[in-house]
Amino acid sequence: MAITFEEGRPFGTLLTALVTPFHEDGSMDIDSAVKLAKRLVDAGNDGLVLNGTTGESPTTHAPEKAELVAAVVEAVGDRAVVVAGAGSNDTEHAVRMAEQAAEAGAHGLLVVTPYYSRPSQRGVVAHTRAIADSTDLPVMLYDIPGRTGVRISAQSYDELAGHDKVVAVKDATGDVGAAAELIANTGLAWYSGDDGLFLPFLSVGAVGLVSVTAHLAAAQFKAVAEAFDSGANALAREHAAGLIPLINAIMGSGAGAVLVKAALAELGHIESSAMRLPQVRADQAETAAVRSALQAHGLL
Repeated sequence: MAITFEEGRPFGTLLTALVTPFHEDGSMDIDSAVKLAKRLVDAGNDGLVLNGTTGESPTTHAPEKAELVAAVVEAVGDRAVVVAGAGSNDTEHAVRMAEQAAEAGAHGLLVVTPYYSRPSQRGVVAHTRAIADSTDLPVMLYDIPGRTGVRISAQSYDELAGHDKVVAVKDATGDVGAAAELIANTGLAWYSGDDGLFLPFLSVGAVGLVSVTAHLAAAQFKAVAEAFDSGANALAREHAAGLIPLINAIMGSGAGAVLVKAALAELGHIESSAMRLPQVRADQAETAAVRSALQAHGLL
């Protein structure tokens, strides 16, 4: 991978957590995924995160995950980093996912805190180290206690920051104040995991965003970062404020994967908004609301 980013941004500035398109029969639509990946990189994404929650990773299987990674790497891997989810509450399973992602050509791993089983902090650290030790790929930790039930402690961050493969964090805690201290103490590259908190996170030292709404507005998210980096804070606030209605429409209900798929299907960027159970596609009212948001944002 001949891709370089400025120092301190190991995965670039803007990454989209890619949806996994399906055909109406529920099978994975690799062609649509590749087309979408190319469109997003053309729109300004520095990277893509595959097989994450937005990609419905709990309901896709090992061969499908590997096929998706391989296809997207082949399509855009010379222009953007491809980060593969290796998240499970079964450490052995997560290690296999990491190994398979590496074999498929991924450039990095997204490792979420083990969910549901609610391990101790020692367990969180041991789990993450096992995954990080399993490949040569750089690791982005994913801290999202609203989904996992466990938040990574400051002590665990300190321990994990000492691992040579752990280089970044996707922070979906919503706690900007805590992030400021953690960034200073760990030296890890911090990425906002909340679209609406991108600018606040930048203000305390974050370097980028892993986004869902950037499926639809990558250029505007990129403009937020560029304005902030140049010291044009008022302009950064203006760009960020302009994104709020679209972010609320896609992410406000907590069903980001469902609603962004509805939006992408409305725009013709994917062939179907089909989901795999227990997720279900947007209903008529939700689709109408998404359509209105797209029209208001000048996308439709």
